[in-house]
Formats: sequence, structure tokens, C-alpha cells
Amino acid sequence: MSKYFKDFDLSSFWEDSEYARKSYVEKQANKELIKEIEAELGYKLPNSYIELMMSQNGGIPVNTCFPIIEEDSWIENYVVISGIMGIGREKIYSLCGDIGSQFMIAEWGYPDIGIYFSNCPSAGHDMICLDYSQCAKDGEPRVVHVDQESDYHITFLANNFEDFIKALVNEEIFEEDV
Repeated sequence: MSKYFKDFDLSSFWEDSEYARKSYVEKQANKELIKEIEAELGYKLPNSYIELMMSQNGGIPVNTCFPIIEEDSWIENYVVISGIMGIGREKIYSLCGDIGSQFMIAEWGYPDIGIYFSNCPSAGHDMICLDYSQCAKDGEPRVVHVDQESDYHITFLANNFEDFIKALVNEEIFEEDV
């Protein structure tokens, strides 16, 4: 029995698209691959992250908006994610892929506070991160938004990965009536 995502339908969580399969969806992760990726990243992945990746190893969620309270630069009341990186290194948008977490730290100058697991539609100008700065490298990280355009301003989003995923909503909620 699963400890995470109780009363949450993972079967309808992911969007099915050719782009997601080409750019995000990795082959099913196994224990060996998970350990390798964690070693490369220097952090233990949260168990809830691993569990979500067992439903599908990366991709684009159906619901891509996370409501926020704090106004942060150009963000008014929510952040949008483009996808969630899978555990692997084969896809361009995977944790250790060509544009994965380490790339964002080394090439874009993102603060080395954890694992950047989700990109945003800004093409690299903001990211979602598992922030380990307040816990050990094998602890339970919080989830934050990091805005490169605002001198890497960090906005708290959720206490943990599971809470972040469960709080994602569909963009239609934010569309104004015309």
C-alpha cells in the first residue's frame, strides 16, 4: 500500500502527447537507476517524487498551475509549469538530461540549493526546485520557485513535493471571463 498520494488519481495526472513522450518521459526507473541519479545530483529524491515517477517517469501534467499567495516579480497569483523531469538522463528534460538540474545550476547560475525538477514556460528564466537548504541532503525538501529574472528570487510554494503535486490546478481556473 502506498504512503503517498492517497485519494489522488495518478491515472489521470499525466497528459499524453508526442512532445511529452519525446522530451520528458523516461523509461521506467529501477532502484539502481534511482541510486545513480541521486548520486549524480548529490541529494536523495523524496519518496513521493519516486512514487509519482513510478506512475510515469516524467512528463507534462494535465494540471500545470500552482496558486501562490506572495506576489513575485511578474507572477500575480500562480506559477505555471511546463513539465516534470523524470528520473534519468536520456530525455532533454530529465533530472540529469541535457537541460536538467545540473545544467541549470552550472550554465544558468541557479543557486545550488537542491534539485531543479520542473521548468516553466519562460524557457529557463524560472524553475521549480526541491529546496534542501533547510534540511539535510537526504531530508524532506520544500518546493520553491526560483526566478532568474529577479536575481534568483526564491518563493516558497509547498512544504513537500506531494503537497506541491496535489495543489496543481488547471489553467482554466485563472482564465478571466471575456
